[in-house]
Amino acid sequence: MSTFKQKFNKKHGQPLNTSNSISKIARLSKISLKSAKKIVDKGKGAYYSNPQSVRPNVKSATQWSISRLYASVSRGSKSSKVDAKELKEGRKQFKENKKNKK
Repeated sequence: MSTFKQKFNKKHGQPLNTSNSISKIARLSKISLKSAKKIVDKGKGAYYSNPQSVRPNVKSATQWSISRLYASVSRGSKSSKVDAKELKEGRKQFKENKKNKK
């Protein structure tokens, strides 16, 4: 069984256990950094508001929230459905930013 991070890295041609920054995940997923940070903030909120759902091997809110971001940008995950609004908005902003840079 592979993690969402490993699936992300495989899709983007990176070593499977490479850790990525929020900005790199956003750029490779073609969403805006602003939307990626919103998803991370939601993940941190979930970590603190629902601690019984956090797996025992997760040691921090940051770890939980980055995992949520990896899951959200992976289509078909539960997180991608929950964060659909942020992802849609992020893709739109990413395209606009790219268009404005040309």
